[in-house]
Amino acid sequence: MSHVVEHLNAPSTYRDSRSRSSAIEQQMAIAQSSTLYIGNLSFYTTEEQMYELFARVTHVVGGGGIKRIIMGLDRNTKTPCGFAFVEFYTHEEAVDCMRFVSGTKLDERVIRCDLDPGYRDGRQYGRGRSGGQVRDEYRQEYDAGRGGWGHNKLREEEEKKRQEAMERERERHERREEVYREDKDAIDPHKAPSGADGEYYETEHAERAGPAPEPEPTIKRARDDDEAHAAATSDAKVARTDE
Repeated sequence: MSHVVEHLNAPSTYRDSRSRSSAIEQQMAIAQSSTLYIGNLSFYTTEEQMYELFARVTHVVGGGGIKRIIMGLDRNTKTPCGFAFVEFYTHEEAVDCMRFVSGTKLDERVIRCDLDPGYRDGRQYGRGRSGGQVRDEYRQEYDAGRGGWGHNKLREEEEKKRQEAMERERERHERREEVYREDKDAIDPHKAPSGADGEYYETEHAERAGPAPEPEPTIKRARDDDEAHAAATSDAKVARTDE
């Protein structure tokens, strides 16, 4: 029967790929570790809720208890991103937590607990390209408790919305151009425009024609006519005298 059913307190085969320790050293650390890695948490689960749940397996009378809880954070936004580390004072408490708490629900999510070689500064941040956990990069389903869509899916949705907005804007522009062409075709080219368009037309036409030539003064024209008449009369008198 022991070969069919796995022990509830058996650690997983996961190993920290960024750890400088060898696999054997990590196994030895896990064998006496009092630190747990908690996964599949909701982004909205608080540290107080964590304390309330994990304190149920502590042995305070025997000198145990929760040493500290480190909430996992998004590397960019510094907000919770769905995992945590729980440090107990004894190895037995960590093992009991795997036996009794792992697989239970917290904030309507089935959480998982696993022995961890030990927390180090920097491990509280997500390792995904977007700052969160790697699992949330490629998640295709919508999960309200973990921020909605996965990061790659979210980028696809945002790009799709952007393309749809650009297409709607292009269609509106084409409709405006079509209405403008229809209005322009409806105008009679042989009829002078009226109203504000007429004023603009007259102003534009005057500017293109240039300044009009100034008329000669009426007095000067009358004086020249009188001089020409007097000269003609004088010539006529001279001609009669010669006869």
